[in-house]
Amino acid sequence: MAVEVVTFGCRLNAFESELIRREAEGAGLTDTIVVNSCAVTNEAVAQARQQIRKLKRARPEVRIIVTGCAAQTEPATFAAMAEVDRVIGNDDKTRGDAWHAAKDALDALPSFGLDTEQKIAVADIMAVRDMAPHLVDGYQSGLPRVFVQVQNGCDHRCTFCIIPYGRGNSRSVPVGAVVEQVRRLAERGHAEIVLTGVDLTSYGPDLPGAPKLGSLIKKVLRHVPELQRLRISSIDSIEADRDLLDALATEERLMPHLHLSLQAGDDLILKRMKRRHARADAIAFCEEVRRLRPDIAFGADLIAGFPTETDDMFQRSLDLVEDCGLTFLHVFPYSPRPGTPAARMPQLDGRVIRERAARLRAAGEAALRRRLAAEVGTTRSVLIESPTQGRTEHFLPVAIGDETPGTVRRLTMAGHDGARLAVY
Repeated sequence: MAVEVVTFGCRLNAFESELIRREAEGAGLTDTIVVNSCAVTNEAVAQARQQIRKLKRARPEVRIIVTGCAAQTEPATFAAMAEVDRVIGNDDKTRGDAWHAAKDALDALPSFGLDTEQKIAVADIMAVRDMAPHLVDGYQSGLPRVFVQVQNGCDHRCTFCIIPYGRGNSRSVPVGAVVEQVRRLAERGHAEIVLTGVDLTSYGPDLPGAPKLGSLIKKVLRHVPELQRLRISSIDSIEADRDLLDALATEERLMPHLHLSLQAGDDLILKRMKRRHARADAIAFCEEVRRLRPDIAFGADLIAGFPTETDDMFQRSLDLVEDCGLTFLHVFPYSPRPGTPAARMPQLDGRVIRERAARLRAAGEAALRRRLAAEVGTTRSVLIESPTQGRTEHFLPVAIGDETPGTVRRLTMAGHDGARLAVY
């Protein structure tokens, strides 16, 4: 083997894993596994550590390098593991010189190993100001859906979130570089492209002319007519600009599906989270987008059991599923991250957190079933992901027969099983 990358976490990590593989192999590394970690919850960090131990037990001859958000925020945690040979920071993980340095260090590794500090190659992420565009040509040809990174980092400081300390401050990829990347991927046969970032709707203020996300989307669609479908990853609705809303209303190739970073439905909890929207803002945004694009499907991130959350406060989050018309829920049981303000607030009992998370997930499952039932009888444009599954424009999963992955088919929905639509 040359280099294998094991990815945890978000879509941005999935994109960056392609860059990691390219740069690590370009540096000449072999027999190496890179773990691209996530730091969003304590559980995500624990899963990465568990996977590292499992990988080393199964393949004791390989060298293991850890990078990603958890490597940036907790480098000593991973460097202290006997299974880990090197820890690389989040900004350096896509840079060829960092991987050349890693190879040199590993090749010179003494037989008795390195101590914890010698394993760590992690710089100050907050000192990073610029973002070089990374063009990925290494995606497998014909892969149905691929990602393009347009933004990294976050300037906001939500009280529960450790990610800015793993990703640094917000920075954007120039418009021209994004358009060129999308064009190259569309020409290679990728039917759907997802624009992704850490705080996607903060795109642009660091670039000349301060373009916004909506402007970027319009330029991508205008200058890459061969692109069949464009999708965007999670957004902060309070930052959505008029061009983004106009694109949703007028651009059929921009998919009618938005995933919102809502987190809670109670105004006091939102304030304690240091979010920038109120409950009414979230509801009003969904109503406005639905007016512009009536068939829109909304997903949302929601946190269960944030410190000080009462039963009534939680109920307002639960009610948000119906009040905003949400279809997909990504539920996070609250997890105190060391170093964040929320970790110092009065915490809820773990059993309460788990019970509330379960209720949110149940509400999400019921909402998905209702949307699936409403889709029966409609004809949708389905991106074939595998011979047996596709996704509609609204990101709804569809069970299909034997189809060719990477194609887009107009199919009529004949039924559903509570989790997926079906065609016959």
